[in-house]
Amino acid sequence: MSSNIIANWSYPTSVKLGRGRITELADACKSLGIKKPLLVTDRGLASMAITKTALDILEDAGLGRAIFADVDPNPNEKNLEAGVRAFKDGGHDGVVAFGGGSGLDLGKCVAFMAGQTRPVWDFEDIGDWWTRASLEGIAPIVAVPTTAGTGSEVGRASVITNSETHVKKIIFHPKFLPGVVISDPELTVGMPKIITAGTGMDAFAHCLEAYSSPFYHPMSAGIALEGMRLVKEFLPRAYREGTDLEARANMMSAAAMGAVAFQKGLGAIHALSHPIGAVYNTHHGMTNAVVMPAVLRFNRKAIEEKIGRAAAYLGIAGGFDGFYDYVLKLRSELGVPETLSAMGIAADRIDELSAMAIEDPSAGGNPVAMTLENTKALFRDCF
Repeated sequence: MSSNIIANWSYPTSVKLGRGRITELADACKSLGIKKPLLVTDRGLASMAITKTALDILEDAGLGRAIFADVDPNPNEKNLEAGVRAFKDGGHDGVVAFGGGSGLDLGKCVAFMAGQTRPVWDFEDIGDWWTRASLEGIAPIVAVPTTAGTGSEVGRASVITNSETHVKKIIFHPKFLPGVVISDPELTVGMPKIITAGTGMDAFAHCLEAYSSPFYHPMSAGIALEGMRLVKEFLPRAYREGTDLEARANMMSAAAMGAVAFQKGLGAIHALSHPIGAVYNTHHGMTNAVVMPAVLRFNRKAIEEKIGRAAAYLGIAGGFDGFYDYVLKLRSELGVPETLSAMGIAADRIDELSAMAIEDPSAGGNPVAMTLENTKALFRDCF
């Protein structure tokens, strides 16, 4: 690292964390000038009590009662077009993005695309493509996470799957960043164990990969380290006892921290997980958890010393090996499948998945350069 340090940093937004704070939803909308919000969520959440409560709060405050929930687990451009249509037809002026990664990502993208005439793929996270956007007509966003994993509530991008090519694309613009976030741990209490595990491991993967990435971003590295500590302390508790609100609140913090930290970069865990999720429709966080040990082995020579420091901070003895053993133990505690085969995926498309992985934007942040050959070997190791 030369002494000529130059960096561009951007940090998040207004976050209101605490039990019962969903009651502040209408005030959050009004603070952004939203008079007629569209609540965007996924099909699974549409009929749940927490969603009805949010709609009641908006309606009681005179902000109407509008919901769009035609959202797939891996949202695609067709969901997006339908959402933008609902937004425009309803005469809405803001979005409440409500849910896990899929509801948050699609909600943010609806608010953004409401102001655009170009297709969504023109705003992929490549170079300065985001500058193509028209700023007029981008709607303000209130984000309400109901899981503790993606951290999309504090992110400036959405992951949208191309339904024709089955490739996940990262759509980026600074205006994707919600104006207000309401993180109410009571909304996450009803999460099934498998979702608590998968989303929690997603948060851990974000922190681990950001921390391991070779890029210079000490603020993110520090946040990633503390994020890992929160996961270590609180994810097993949230998994065992879903109503443990202290554990749930700390996992919401860890999820937001992971997403803030990965400004520093992601790596092979995500580069492998994105194509698997796009092709096989697997749960993103759970897929991250399945490939994590193989990626740690793959990156060992580049991150051994760094992971040793993390292990010491996390109170894990034995340096890299101790950390690696901890990850295996955590996975088994959370019921994570040991391999991709155990997840029900056949090893017959490794060439295709590897080609997609090395093109994934996350690949560039991996501590060991990913080539087609070593990525194929890494995929084989995951089976």
